[in-house]
Amino acid sequence: MSVVSSVIVNMDFIVIEGDIASQRADALVAASDTSLAMNGGTARALRDGGGEGIHEAAVERAPVDPGDVIITDSFNLPAEYVVHAAAKPATGHATEETVRAATRNALQTAEDHNCRSIVLPLLGSGVGGLDTETVADTMLNEINRFASPTLTDIRIIAYSADDRFRVQERADQPMNS
Repeated sequence: MSVVSSVIVNMDFIVIEGDIASQRADALVAASDTSLAMNGGTARALRDGGGEGIHEAAVERAPVDPGDVIITDSFNLPAEYVVHAAAKPATGHATEETVRAATRNALQTAEDHNCRSIVLPLLGSGVGGLDTETVADTMLNEINRFASPTLTDIRIIAYSADDRFRVQERADQPMNS
């Protein structure tokens, strides 16, 4: 696993590469669509690591609107919670607005549950249809805007070294808030 850290506002911010299901944090974020089905990407990795109960707990609360989140127990994952973020509609692609809302709502939900740490995948990339740079800029701007006395450890996890590098490159630039 590669790790590069930065400080955004008054929070520790780290860009990492690896498997989200192996991360220890108070909250792990599942990138999902409005159906909340955990059938692919990081959501599938969390389902595989957490067990079928995590998938069932999510889909029984679906559908949700694009940008909305729900929170469930983490079941067998090394976290307290999983925040299921609907970064795109069930059919179609993510937009900057749905990624912005999903990021903001995931952070706020973690804050509301007194989480100190959260791991977010690149919401809206991959099957979501947005490129890594657009997703990184959108998420980083939301993270930079978010002020929390509790949530002090925020990690963005990338699947590949190339994506990790591209996100870190964006994080090292001055924020456009």
